[in-house]
This record gives sequence, structure tokens and C-alpha cells, in this order.
Amino acid sequence: MADRALVVVPTYNEAMNLPLIVPQVLAQNPGVDLLVVDDNSPDGTGRLADDMAAAEPRIHVLHRPAKDGLGKAYLAGFRWALEREYEFVFEMDADFSHDPRFVSVFLEAAKDADLVIGSRYKTGVNVINWPISRLLLSIGANLYAQWVTGLPIVDSTGGFKCFRRRVLEAIDLDRVRSNGYSFQIEMSFRAWKKGFRLVEIPIIFTDRVEGQSKMNKRIVREAIWMVWWLRLKSMVGQL
Repeated sequence: MADRALVVVPTYNEAMNLPLIVPQVLAQNPGVDLLVVDDNSPDGTGRLADDMAAAEPRIHVLHRPAKDGLGKAYLAGFRWALEREYEFVFEMDADFSHDPRFVSVFLEAAKDADLVIGSRYKTGVNVINWPISRLLLSIGANLYAQWVTGLPIVDSTGGFKCFRRRVLEAIDLDRVRSNGYSFQIEMSFRAWKKGFRLVEIPIIFTDRVEGQSKMNKRIVREAIWMVWWLRLKSMVGQL
């Protein structure tokens, strides 16, 4: 049997997007399943996901009791995947900022990599519909993270990724501290420090059309200090 892949999609109030994006993800490859990790969305996203899962065995749903952060949602999805026979585990947004068509490109790249990262900046700036202030914040954050940690990737804050199973098994998920966008930096940094091969592939990132961005000042503050924490822990061998 071919290696199976799971696309983990955290949701909070994504009822408009979910019925549109899920079929497109599943259409990319018959060996791809999808797990919705819903944080008790007030708009009924979780119930909608349950209905979709009842009609399609490749759709799965994990309910969490409350909104508890992006990082914790992904960690819950990773643990769910590791309890089952998935070789590849994706991170992906529900809002079409991550184009489902790239799933097959990730799987091809993962043949020669342990962690594949969808990069918005590897071949220039491939971001659509962001205000210049958000774009500059993102570019600056990536330069800052690379400078502090030494992480050899251009887009360390990007959230479209594919892990090989062995990477998630090697990382102690209980010790992952980040919960906002610095979660992306931390997971890549931990994988890199354990000697896994990281590969960036260029993607086109399009800002969400439906719903609200999850970015806020607390997430930015977490990212500012988290990179120094990662550097320190690495230096003393405590990652």
C-alpha cells in the first residue's frame, strides 16, 4: 500500500470555507486524508465537519472544547496522526491562503526530504492581497528569526508544511512551547537541530477572502522572545 498522508486543518469559524476547500484537498491524491481540528467554533464549523465526515471516510474530525491556539491545535492533530498509519502529515490553513493544488508538489518533494516547507519568499515575494504593512512585518520576522536562530530557511513562519512521520516521532511534542506563529519557527528549528533534511518549495500565498485573520499583538510578542528561547535551549542542549 502506498504511504498515506494526512492534512491537518485547524478551524475556528470556517463554516464558509470548509465545504469548498476539503473536496479540493481530497482531489489531489487518493492516498490523502484530512483531519479537521475544530476549537468549538460558534458558527457551527464542527457540526458541519461531522456531517462531511459521515459522508466521506477520508474526512476525520477532532473536537477541542475551546479556542486554544494554533500550535496546540496542530499538536493535537499530530498526535492523532501518530496514533494511526500516516507517513506524511501536513499543516494547512482552511481559508485558501494555502492552495490545495500544492499538496501533490509537497508529496513529490517529500521523497527526498524530511520536512517540506511551502515558502512565500524563496523565489521573490509570492504573496497576494496583503497590505504592505503585513508584508513588511512578515519579511522582517523571517529575517529576525533567521538571524537569531541560524535556521537555514527563507520562510520560517510559513504554515504550509509536510512532515515525514519520523520527524514528529523524534520531536518531543510535549516540550513544544509556542502556540502562535512562532510555532512554525519552533517546529522547523527542532527538526533542523535533530539533523533532519529541510527543503523549501515555492508557493503562492493568497490572503483569506472569508473570515478574520488570527494575527494579533500577543502572537507577535511571543515570536519576538521565542526565537531567543530556542537559541538558548539549543546552546545548552535542552531542546
